Amino acid sequence: MPEFDLVIRGGTVFDGTGGPGVVADVAIAGDRVVQVGRVAGRGREEIDAAGMLVTPGWVDIHTHYDGQVTWDSRMTPSSTLGATTVVVGNCGVGFAPVRKGDEDTLIRLMEGVEDIPGAALHEGLSWRWESFAEYMDAVEALPHDIDVAVQVPHGALRVYVMGERGANREPATPDENQRMRELTAEAIRAGALGFSTTRTMVHRTADGDLTPTIGAARAEMEAIAQGLADAGSGVLQWVSDFADIDQEFQLIRDLTKIAGQPLSFSLVQADVVPDRWRELMARMDDAVEAGYPIKAQVAGRPVGLMLGLQGSAHPFISRPSYAEIADLPLAEKVARMKDPAFRARLIAEAPAKGHPFINSLAGAHHKMYAIEGDHLDYEPHPSTSLGARAKALGINPDELVYDALIADEGRAFLFFPMHNYVEGSLDNVHAMLTNPNCLSGLSDGGAHVGAICDVSLPTFMLTHWCRDRTRGPKLDLARTIRGQTLDTAEAVGLNDRGVIAPGYLADLNVIDFDRLRLKVPYMVYDLPTGARRLMQDAEGYRATIKSGQVIYRDGAPQGPLPGRLIRGRQPAPLRQAAE
Repeated sequence: MPEFDLVIRGGTVFDGTGGPGVVADVAIAGDRVVQVGRVAGRGREEIDAAGMLVTPGWVDIHTHYDGQVTWDSRMTPSSTLGATTVVVGNCGVGFAPVRKGDEDTLIRLMEGVEDIPGAALHEGLSWRWESFAEYMDAVEALPHDIDVAVQVPHGALRVYVMGERGANREPATPDENQRMRELTAEAIRAGALGFSTTRTMVHRTADGDLTPTIGAARAEMEAIAQGLADAGSGVLQWVSDFADIDQEFQLIRDLTKIAGQPLSFSLVQADVVPDRWRELMARMDDAVEAGYPIKAQVAGRPVGLMLGLQGSAHPFISRPSYAEIADLPLAEKVARMKDPAFRARLIAEAPAKGHPFINSLAGAHHKMYAIEGDHLDYEPHPSTSLGARAKALGINPDELVYDALIADEGRAFLFFPMHNYVEGSLDNVHAMLTNPNCLSGLSDGGAHVGAICDVSLPTFMLTHWCRDRTRGPKLDLARTIRGQTLDTAEAVGLNDRGVIAPGYLADLNVIDFDRLRLKVPYMVYDLPTGARRLMQDAEGYRATIKSGQVIYRDGAPQGPLPGRLIRGRQPAPLRQAAE
């Protein structure tokens, strides 16, 4: 008679605490790890992990599956790339609370900020909820492959309380601030993990308008922080330009004190203010030293656009002649673009005005990299950019860009490192990642589906930083694993996961580290209405286990759907509490 439900035999266990890997067995009963070491008893199912890494499942605290989680049981591509827990509701956008008639406002907000097709959201969302608690009930009603935690989005909250005035960024009255406080506390008590907001000018609705939360007054933010204090739980998630760094950073310090809860903010190196990240990191370190629970979420590689004919952006969208073919099916579009006369005409044209973002990237040939073969270099040398290659050949760089876009019958993409790559290397990212107050995050899983596929960041952290990097120092494997398991879990109060030890959730990955590699992103059309989204696969994940059940083998889905909605903070196992 088997003693355990599952035993993973002979793998090198990196338990998530940052300690060195140890060859050991892992025994699982039900949804919990029960034994680590030499396991004599047999399992109802066993996995031979000899020569493999055994790690906790990735805990991804920055995703945007807010819509997908209501219509799809699988949180792909996160779950096929080793994630066993995802946190949604980031950047102040989401779909609850909502009043009847405001649905389109929230969709236009999500579509604009996170590049999720509005048609897919209109088709996929049932809107069988009004309150945030009812939204959580709708999420909980659908089985999932991995666990999902939700946060209260400031944009939805503001529109719910203030209606059109909230959408138009008008100041909240004292009564409205009080109502936002009450609703925040109500949602946290019902199980929301935290609250999120955006204060960046970059985030716009699908109509190009600023988001409802831009410039929200201190009184409003303090009221919401008091809502977290009233509930006695929750985290704050923050996105800001930090244009007035003194005022904004003082605000987040004050809010953590009012709420009595931790806050994390997004930290990237932006081209327009390439050194601001250093100042922000210094401010954060000073705040932590002074006792404020503030951390920064950082991306371990460039925040990179995938520019392509199938995607949301590429350099020729604003050329007048491209308008003639923009709506053609891909095959017809490529056929037209292969015509030498059309090619010459398009390349010779000046971009039309009214496309500031496209036109800004269209001239940045020094940041465009062709993806060649089945490998995407996320730390490419500047000498390999299409701009550098064109200069060496003495030709117009648009010629190389044009040919790269129509490669593979128009299915090819260019890699465009938008953030974190001002100097043409990841040395600055290394400084972020090695700061103990920084968290590995910003994967944006489920978002920017036509232009960005950074959901593979946890895999990249292992392959590039711990094994393959040649242009600078690498990172320690055990510490990197901890950075996307125990550290991220603890940062949002999920203390029951992120560690392989008795009493913890049995969320694990079995990884063939030597074979682990990311494949090139590609486009699929599987969202509601057949809308597109970028996907990315990996080799080397031999098994992903959620709550003791194998949910993926070699990237292929298995039958179980053991994922659940996480309601609020989760306590640490008794064994850890006793220690």
